[in-house]
Parts: sequence; C-alpha cells; structure tokens
Amino acid sequence: MSLLPTNNPLSRSPPYDFSRRQRRSSRSIPVILRRLFRFPQMDFEFALWQMGYLLIAPSRVYKSIYYHKQTKNQWARDDPAFLVLFATLLCISAVAWGLVYGLGIVGILRAILFMICVDFLLVGSVVATGCWFLSNRFLAHNGMAHANPQTVEWAYAFDVHCNSFFPVFLILYVVQFFFMPLLQRSNFVSLFVGNTMYLISSIWYVYGTFLGYNALPFLVHTELFLYPVGMFVLLFILSLFGYNVSQHVLNAYFK
Repeated sequence: MSLLPTNNPLSRSPPYDFSRRQRRSSRSIPVILRRLFRFPQMDFEFALWQMGYLLIAPSRVYKSIYYHKQTKNQWARDDPAFLVLFATLLCISAVAWGLVYGLGIVGILRAILFMICVDFLLVGSVVATGCWFLSNRFLAHNGMAHANPQTVEWAYAFDVHCNSFFPVFLILYVVQFFFMPLLQRSNFVSLFVGNTMYLISSIWYVYGTFLGYNALPFLVHTELFLYPVGMFVLLFILSLFGYNVSQHVLNAYFK
C-alpha cells in the first residue's frame, strides 16, 4: 500500500471564497445604511421636495413612495438624504436653543445628542415598532389567497415616523423658539398659545402617521391611527385649567 498522498479531487476541500462572503454580508446591510456617508450619491433636491410637500400636501409624498415601490420593490427609502438633512436641522436647532439658554459647548453637545438620539431616533424607533407590529398583526389583509402575503417593512414604519415628525420639528423646535419670550410668561395667553402648539403638532403627527399607513393597499381599518386625536384634544382642554405644557417641557430640556 502506497503511503504517498493521493491527488483525488474529491478529497480536497474547496477554497474559501472571501469575495462571495463579502458580497453576501454587504447585501445583508440595508442600502440606506451603506449609502449613509456617500453624499455625492444622495438626492438632496428630492429630500427637500418631500419636506416641502409634507407641509402643504403630504399625500403627494406617499404617492411618490407608491411609485418607488413599483420601481425598487420596497416601500422604505433607500436614499439617506432625508435623514441627513433632518439630522442637520436638529443640530442647528440644538445650537440655537443652547445659545439662548447659555448652555455652553458641553450643554449644546448634550442637547444635540438628546434631540437626535432620544427625540428623533429612540422615540421614533419605539413608535415605529409599535405601529409596525399593530399593522402586521391586526391590519394586514391580503385579498388573494394565492398571492404572496405582504407585510409592512420596519424601515417603512420608521420612514412614516420621520415624515410625521418633520412638521412637529418645525412647530416645536422652530416656531416655539421665536415665541419663547411670550411662552415664558405666566398668563393665560402664554398657556393657551403654548398648549395649542403642542396640540397642533400632536394632531399633525397622528394625521401624518395615518396617511403613511393608509397609503399601503394591503392594510385595512387604518383609521385606527386617528383615534389618539380625541385623547389629545381632551388633554388640551384639561391643560387650559393651569398646566403650561411649553414651560414644563422647556424647563425639563434646558434648566
């Protein structure tokens, strides 16, 4: 019996294909994250168009998302331009608030991190997860028995939060900034104006969320997303008896 090694090709293990593993791992990362720092590839003009129409005709934004689904086969954004612009606006807002309240560099950096990481990302992720679960668990309806079941993408649920949060940002982070001298007074006008801002921003957020899920053709009874409006109106009426929401929020943020 020969002790020399044989050259049987079946006994060899195939060489490990590192390039194939890299391609597989890159496909597992969402496109929007892979393009997060590729600024020349971002369509900032379209992101600005979306921000403008979220204020005057938000239904047009979701109509464009429907066309995006037809071409890219996904409801969620694959371009991070909207997120980058939004984060930039939040940074500018935090700097402005920090300068007015004299927070200093450390305080301004803390405000930036809080507005982006907590207000926008953390709270948005919690809300998006709740709406995503509710939609897929109770509202998804696929009419054709032999068709592939459709589900709400979590990334799309977060997109809906981003779209709905933009008017909230303009009201509570920008408009409230210019009304700050009035809102800090202790009278009924200050209370009414400040609480009305929070009521309008809350209703706008709820309505924007409703539009986002109502745009999906496989969801039913999306009017459920409008139900919190009644609670917000009730809380607004109760707050007029002496609870200034604006003062309490600003004191919690900057004092």
